[in-house]
Amino acid sequence: MTENLDPETGFLEQLGQRVRTVRALRGMSRKVLAKVSGISERYIAQLESGKGNVSIVLLRRVSNAMGAHLEDLIPATEPAPDWPMIRDLLRKATPNQIAQAKEALSGQGASAHRISFSGIALIGLRGAGKSTLGRMLAKQIGWSFVELNKEIERQNGLSVAEIIALYGQEGFRRMEQAALGQLLARKELMVLATGGGIVSEPLTFDLILQSFYTIWLKARPEEHMARVRSQGDLRPMADDRSAMDELRTILLSREPLYARASAVVDTSGLSVDAAAARLVDAVAPVLQSEARMFARG
Repeated sequence: MTENLDPETGFLEQLGQRVRTVRALRGMSRKVLAKVSGISERYIAQLESGKGNVSIVLLRRVSNAMGAHLEDLIPATEPAPDWPMIRDLLRKATPNQIAQAKEALSGQGASAHRISFSGIALIGLRGAGKSTLGRMLAKQIGWSFVELNKEIERQNGLSVAEIIALYGQEGFRRMEQAALGQLLARKELMVLATGGGIVSEPLTFDLILQSFYTIWLKARPEEHMARVRSQGDLRPMADDRSAMDELRTILLSREPLYARASAVVDTSGLSVDAAAARLVDAVAPVLQSEARMFARG
């Protein structure tokens, strides 16, 4: 506990915890962060453990590599636990969104427009079955199936890996939000499979929650890892010697965000067909609701 430590040691521990949390939310292993930032993995390990008396220049390199803002890593007295997320929303909000926020905070936002329903969105860590189960669900209910990452690649003519290499995490998140906006503009019902890290981008994730009936596809960490490897995924998270520890850290950091979904489907220990059946059961209420609205219309 940092309360019993001297102020400097407590500060460094809090700083390390923040770096570790942001890295986990971004789904980055320590090895990847070291490579992108140009700082040794050993130094980052020291930083995260509260033993690294990091310079402001190196800390800025770490924050840039994660697509985060430097001030989000600096421990300070925050007015509320959600303040970093609120600050991020304000940074990226349009003037119209800021005006709506002012209305809501002043109690004048009751007439704010409602976002139209766009379908079902699947969220969860890589290996949860979003693509496989989403495709099966879409076929069964007769809606289109869209993988958001594939849509990003189609719209920009680059692979996700190329986008991140050229524009970084922050550039990828901007393209992700733009691709989602174009999908919503189609005004058609769809089953949407999202990237695992979409929950770490507040504006985009809030738009998902407002526009879709959102389902968290959940599984045990060991199953996530096994599924990723069975797909031949050789990205750093899949072959890092400490990959399981990293994966558990990512899950732990993201669970409160994934838990904001409308429903949870745990696919642990299930066959593909059994998991698909459970997903169909989970969406039954929203399909019935849509049917009633269609009948009234």
